[in-house]
Amino acid sequence: MGFGSYDESEQENQNADADYDEEDAVNVHQNDHDGSVSFDTGASSGELVDRLQEMKDDDDDDEE
Repeated sequence: MGFGSYDESEQENQNADADYDEEDAVNVHQNDHDGSVSFDTGASSGELVDRLQEMKDDDDDDEE
């Protein structure tokens, strides 16, 4: 046949199994975690702003 050929008879009677219990369902909140994250660079705000500007300037140079 051609690309991705298949027997159409295989596509018949494909009923989704709708008979499931709540216990079988996936609990997406099973591994939720409460907490916080902090990150201290030791750099001042001015240093961070300067570094951001350098990164932006580098991007502008790459586009040219």
